[in-house]
Amino acid sequence: MSRRFPVRLALPVLWVVSCGLHGENSGPPELAPAGAQHQGPACFVEGDFFLDEVWTKVGAQSCLKCHKPGGDAEDSKFVLQDPSREKEPGEALRHNRAAFERIAAVREKDESRLLAKATGGLDHEGKQVLKPDSTGYRILAEFVRQVNAPPGGRPASTSAIATQDARSFFDGITMLDDRKLVRRVTLSLAGRLPTELEMEAMEKEGLKAAGPILDALMKEDAFYDRLAEAFNDILLTRGYDGSPETALAYDNFEKTRNWFQKYDLSKIEDKEAQQKARYKLANDYREAMLREPTELIKYIVRNERPFTEIVTADYIMVSPYTARGYGVFDELREQFHDPEDPFEYLPVRLPALKHRNGKVQESATGFYPHAGLLTTFQYLRRYPTTETNRNRLRARMYFQHFLGVDVLELAPRVSDAAAITAKFKVPTMEASECVVCHKTIDPIAGLFQDYYALPDALFGPRKDGWFKDMFSPGLEGEELPPEQRWRALQWLGERTAKDPRFATTMVEHVYYILTGRKVLLPPATIDDPLYDAKRRAYQAQRNEVERIAAEFAKGGFNLKGVFKQWVASPFYRADARDPAATTPAPLERQAELADLGLARMLSPEQIERKVAAIFGRPWGRLHDKEAAILYGGIDSKEVTERAVDPSGAMGALQRIMANDVACKNVAADFALEPGQRRLFPKIEPDVLPGGSPEGDQRIRAAIVHLQRLVLGRYESTESDPEVERTFRLFAGILADAHQRQGIEPQEIYSCRGGGERLPDPTYTVRAWRGVVTYLLRQESFLYE
Repeated sequence: MSRRFPVRLALPVLWVVSCGLHGENSGPPELAPAGAQHQGPACFVEGDFFLDEVWTKVGAQSCLKCHKPGGDAEDSKFVLQDPSREKEPGEALRHNRAAFERIAAVREKDESRLLAKATGGLDHEGKQVLKPDSTGYRILAEFVRQVNAPPGGRPASTSAIATQDARSFFDGITMLDDRKLVRRVTLSLAGRLPTELEMEAMEKEGLKAAGPILDALMKEDAFYDRLAEAFNDILLTRGYDGSPETALAYDNFEKTRNWFQKYDLSKIEDKEAQQKARYKLANDYREAMLREPTELIKYIVRNERPFTEIVTADYIMVSPYTARGYGVFDELREQFHDPEDPFEYLPVRLPALKHRNGKVQESATGFYPHAGLLTTFQYLRRYPTTETNRNRLRARMYFQHFLGVDVLELAPRVSDAAAITAKFKVPTMEASECVVCHKTIDPIAGLFQDYYALPDALFGPRKDGWFKDMFSPGLEGEELPPEQRWRALQWLGERTAKDPRFATTMVEHVYYILTGRKVLLPPATIDDPLYDAKRRAYQAQRNEVERIAAEFAKGGFNLKGVFKQWVASPFYRADARDPAATTPAPLERQAELADLGLARMLSPEQIERKVAAIFGRPWGRLHDKEAAILYGGIDSKEVTERAVDPSGAMGALQRIMANDVACKNVAADFALEPGQRRLFPKIEPDVLPGGSPEGDQRIRAAIVHLQRLVLGRYESTESDPEVERTFRLFAGILADAHQRQGIEPQEIYSCRGGGERLPDPTYTVRAWRGVVTYLLRQESFLYE
């Protein structure tokens, strides 16, 4: 399944233009005070209309993909700037406004050149972009009228978005309770409950305490395990075909990649035990190999290095086992704390690769030209190529992973491929329908040309040289200098790190890690009656993304800062379960808030960590790969998207989990001394409902404790309706049991919790098991 990424639009401040009639060669307009008067036919004072209507609904969606540097129309007189790549806020929009005004002021045979081109006239190579009766055409027509209107002409149209912007986007939205916030963060990022000190800090200092808490949390090993898991969800590097050691090409590592097959295990005399040890050796080596890409990410974040190193790092991470696969273990042995630990990693620069025929890779430094993840063998192996694909998959994934661009969305699918093939000798370089994408991706594909040794497509150039019927290697209009060919991906990584889209994409990745959702895409259907509301939601979120991205870049690309910024953001703290978020509202407001607040089904891994955090041990069943896939997990190969909506099978697993976890933990908890209990520290099984007011109060207090522990309902009190409902459930189970004859006076054998069967003459242990089962089936437990 493909992942979709947004087209990036900047959020410039509203501004107005003071100008005269713009000619073909006139420069960009200058800024004028907010009270500036209309100065002439080409002066456009009402700034909202261009931004909210012309640019947002027409320019960004229909014009920018071709009319930009590196685009198919880069040689025309109408060249726009991509706001997502601007270095100064508003710079691109100022340029684009001026470009639109210039062409709108030019007439061809009594018709605006802008309108004629948009409808396919005047030999427009992009053919018909807008139909004459479409909403987009009417927007451009109104813009042309405004640009060419004489002084004193009728007022310009206003924008619905502009009139809404006076109101705060978060009006009426309740933010998450500070205690719930810290619980959400610690469970999400470290798989544990907040400590008493963390809870006290949040209650005392509020949101100000979140920063120091996160600083400490992001030093824990559990955070880095979660980070690796999350970035694998994004990069899917664990999902390549073949055994993990095949990431090391046979041509370069034939003598070392299978080192485990000849490893000396003679000290183990028993043949069966020796074989098991060799199996474990191989499995650990393969797992260590799969971890390398995410170990690079962990190393960068743990050491607070610039996160740009995921595309620029001149090293990889190796463990004692993978170092043997690369053939560099002997020189690294002394650097490892434990040379027999398969999962201890060090940063290492590999020497230039040597082919088994003796030829050494070209390198001006003598080292392999590392470029972060771009040159890791696992990443290259995960996204292979063929003689027909020509590295285009790698180019597409580069744009998606590091610049947040889905190149498949750059242009619609070609409707008649046969006709285009018949008309053009090289359609990908000549047909406008093809060029709009291929002029973007083919230069990147060319940068990967040294990784083309088929069938594995690992290191090694194409035998017949790179393809001549493709755009030359480079990046969006900038060609790769010939002397940089040997380090082409390093050249690419250096430019990627400086691209503003890199920072915003990393901010979006962290948003996905924290929420399980992609950032919003700009609404595409301008005739949608809820377009303005959806656009406002997108724009509000985009504003936050770009604000955090600016702080990210300003802070030296320390990814920890992005986590802290998002946790403090109202987009993360909005309480999706608060009544204010579900109160009936106008359709427009509902559309604005549709994606606000966090409400996602926990992944199999998160369920296991949550169970372990609350009960002291995981359930364990979801550690099984098949069960995890059934519960919405991924295998990084064929199943690459986590399920977001429950299926019938997932509902069955939820019921099994609730029964099993309650079964294994309730009796075991009661078997402990009160001071050691997690679940029932202040109540005993001999306390029955209806026996006394004091007994009922203790039962309700125990229920409040369980609701706070299991569900995070810190606001619960003994008088809450949900506590009363749970009390009635507990009492009802006991009443049903006491009406039966011959009840077993002990907890059932399978729920003994590893020890002796717990006496349960009054059935209260089993009633409490029913209560815990009920709580584990709640949305508050299964969802975040």
